[in-house]
Amino acid sequence: MRTLSYNLEKHKAAGELVALTERYDLDILCLQEALTTALPSELGPLHLADSTHRNRLGLAIYHRRDRFESLETKAFALKKGWHDRIASPAHERLLAARLRDVEHDRELLVASFHASPLTALNSLRRHQIASAHRLLRELGPGLPTLMVGDYNYPLGKAKLGTRMLKGGYDLTLSDSRTYTRYKVVRGHFDFATSAGMEIESVETLPRGGSDHLPIVVTSSYRVPAA
Repeated sequence: MRTLSYNLEKHKAAGELVALTERYDLDILCLQEALTTALPSELGPLHLADSTHRNRLGLAIYHRRDRFESLETKAFALKKGWHDRIASPAHERLLAARLRDVEHDRELLVASFHASPLTALNSLRRHQIASAHRLLRELGPGLPTLMVGDYNYPLGKAKLGTRMLKGGYDLTLSDSRTYTRYKVVRGHFDFATSAGMEIESVETLPRGGSDHLPIVVTSSYRVPAA
C-alpha cells in the first residue's frame, strides 16, 4: 500500500496533486493545510473520503476507488496550543477513515494528522500524538492503523519513538528531511506512526510548491486477517 502525505502550505501546492497521484501510483493520499472547500471529490483514481470542515486550512483523505470502501470517517479536535487559541485557530487536527480493503478483504484505519506549530512545546505535541492514537484505537479497536502527517517535531525523536513503542505504535522517519525554512529550521517534520503495519519505506519526494516535502509511505499488513 502506497500512502502519500503532503502539507500543502496554505494550499499552495494543491496544483501538484494530480501529477503526484499518477506518478507514484498511490492508494491513499493524506493532506494537511488544504483549503478543503476547493478540493475536488476525485483526483485521478482517488476518491475524497472526507475532509475537515471547521478549519479554514484543514485535513483531507483520499483513497483508491477500486481498492477501498470508506466505512466511516471522523474528525477530532485535540488539545490546543497558543497558536490555536490566538493566531489562527485549528479546531480539528486529526482526520481518520475506517476503510475496507476490498483486495485483501479486511479493514484498516488511515489518519491524516497535523500537530501544533513550533510556537508550542514538544510536550503539547506529545499530548496530541498520544491523544490521536487513543482516539484511533477507540474508532477501530485492533485494526491495522497508519497515521501520517506533519508532526512538527524538530527534536527528541528517539525519546518520542520510545514513548510510541510503549503505547503500541511504531515511529518511522523518512529517508531524508522533509522541511527546510530560512536555512535554520529544518528536519524530519513529516513521518508515520503505525500499529499492526509493516513499514517498508518512507521516501521523501522532491520539493514542490510547499515548504514541506511530500513523503510516500510503503506499507503492508503485519498480521494476516482473521
